[in-house]
Amino acid sequence: MPATAAARRYARALFSLAGETSEVAEVREQLGAMARLFDENPDLRRRLFQPLHPVAERRSVLAGITERGGVSRTVRNFFSYLIDQRRLVDFTGIHAEYERLADEAAGRLRAQVVSASPLGDEQRQRLTEALSRRTGKQIELDVRVDASLLGGAIATVGGLVFDGSLKTQLSQLRATLAGGRLDSSPAAQIH
Repeated sequence: MPATAAARRYARALFSLAGETSEVAEVREQLGAMARLFDENPDLRRRLFQPLHPVAERRSVLAGITERGGVSRTVRNFFSYLIDQRRLVDFTGIHAEYERLADEAAGRLRAQVVSASPLGDEQRQRLTEALSRRTGKQIELDVRVDASLLGGAIATVGGLVFDGSLKTQLSQLRATLAGGRLDSSPAAQIH
């Protein structure tokens, strides 16, 4: 889910604050832990994210969770502010944008890879190295499997798409054959 403009603004503000206090990595880790908590507890997520309950009640519940979880004052205050501003609903986008900013600051790019079958360790390593050479950045892979590709993979990195899927290659071959654009050299002609 792409981050909204508001989510990007809140993430940039938190990232800037974390940078001033040298907490970028810690805040990233804590946001990830909170995201997992919300994902594992949809009822908690629904109660906190939907402003049906009073602000004071939601703030109190979230403060209790973050204090028991050892979350920093910066993140606790940020969550409280999100509740006050009715922006906790943007948390998923804020978290994603914060991770993107932290990766960018560390010279890292995240590559979304869709593969026809699970990638082995060697394949992951080769793909990571190839994408690193191509982008000049350290690459972290997020891989998911889609058997409809038939073979190969599609990697999306920083707005660039590298499509090495068999499905696309067959589609291009089909288009070439349908358009009559065959090689007209004498060696290609069959009599």
